[in-house]
Amino acid sequence: MAFGKNFPKFDYYDIVVVGAGPAGTTAARFAAMSGARVLVLEKDRDVGYPVRCGEAVSHEGLVQFIEPNPKWIASTVRYFKLVAPDGTVIKPNIEGFGYILERRIFDYELAKLATYCGAEIVTKAYVNGLIMNDGKVEGVKVLLNNSEQIEIRAKIVIGADGVESRVGRWAGLNTTCKLQDMESAVQMTLTNINVEPDTCYFYFGEKVAPGGYLWVFPKGENTANVGLGIAGIYGRQKHALSYLEEFIEKNFPNASILTVIAGGVPCAKTADKIVTHGLMLVGDAAHQVNPVSGGGIISGMIGGKIAGQIAGEAIKKNDLNLIFNYENEWRKTLGQRHERYYKIKQFIYKFSDEKLNEIARELSKIPYENLTLKNLFLTAVKAQPSLIVEVLKLFI
Repeated sequence: MAFGKNFPKFDYYDIVVVGAGPAGTTAARFAAMSGARVLVLEKDRDVGYPVRCGEAVSHEGLVQFIEPNPKWIASTVRYFKLVAPDGTVIKPNIEGFGYILERRIFDYELAKLATYCGAEIVTKAYVNGLIMNDGKVEGVKVLLNNSEQIEIRAKIVIGADGVESRVGRWAGLNTTCKLQDMESAVQMTLTNINVEPDTCYFYFGEKVAPGGYLWVFPKGENTANVGLGIAGIYGRQKHALSYLEEFIEKNFPNASILTVIAGGVPCAKTADKIVTHGLMLVGDAAHQVNPVSGGGIISGMIGGKIAGQIAGEAIKKNDLNLIFNYENEWRKTLGQRHERYYKIKQFIYKFSDEKLNEIARELSKIPYENLTLKNLFLTAVKAQPSLIVEVLKLFI
């Protein structure tokens, strides 16, 4: 069944992906590469909009999926600076480099790659239900262009619909996040400010971002993403936006605000179940965010690649039970690492300002060439010796 312009070409697909963010379009790309008929449904009018992200990625992570291109890179980052509550600045040796993206363009390019591999993308397609049969997902219900309700059948649905995925909940998966693990985040893109174009700043402390951190990510000359995330339990006492406004007023009083975004970030372990009969979850929907940093672009794309490849194989072999391999593959690839990060985060984000200052002073004694992320973590967890084993597992 062909519906016409901005409508799906068919009413039946092998795989339907809900959400056209990086995780969703990556899943679609790798599923389509296997020869499966793949449809991506995006509720917004445009792929890549609105942007809800700090836009930072590592070079090493990025090149797994796409070659860097200046048209969607705002800055190349070679240094980190960590700022303790008392102003002590630590400059770790990150042993690599990364980028601050222009997500609107980047997401668009990822979507194009998916279509080049054979996937179909339809925007203004609001998924408002699942087609279920005897506990199995067999497709989606979609409101198209805010006017026409249709049903699309599929052998496999991949939910890439973001935090606390509705698609997952409709299928019986628990996609909720504990309050203490759901960070309240807000970010402004500022211009007319003085920033180092190759350096990302991270600020810590109870007065700046309790239970989280504040970031300044450069986007070229005189412009940066300035945002913060705080643990949900603190958001009830004082809104994240208030912390951000106070920081900007103090540090960037002459700034002009270009954009403001806000939302929740699931800084938790991977959801307990990310696959069920006929359904797989990827990206934020599966809680595939790094629990310490809150970064989810690359890890979501890794989850999307694994899910897409397995879904494509299931279609090719006509064995839908193969999708249950997804949980184990994710766990082996990144899930176990995220569990260790989660344990570390639970202690580090509870450190008092005094403890953070003490750690910063210890770190400041280490020469730059020796201040690797491994040594940084080891110094940070001396106050909690039981965590040293977990830290070592991340690097050995």
